[in-house]
Amino acid sequence: MYLEEVKQLLAEILHIHDEVSAYTAETPLLGYIPELDSMAVVSLITAIEEKYGIVVEDDEISADAFETVGNLAAFIERKVG
Repeated sequence: MYLEEVKQLLAEILHIHDEVSAYTAETPLLGYIPELDSMAVVSLITAIEEKYGIVVEDDEISADAFETVGNLAAFIERKVG
């Protein structure tokens, strides 16, 4: 459900609009997208919090949530409820 929204956030924050159109739920994030460094992860989390009106606690941030586009979409879905 949140897959397209995650792709849009990635495009906006990382400035990779052309590349994102080809992303699927299985597209890896961390270690795959050079633009997704630690500062970009912080920006992405902040954007997610603002967009969905949620708070992402430090202990909820894991490599698993950022492993793939689909994992990140599923994480948002769980948080939003």
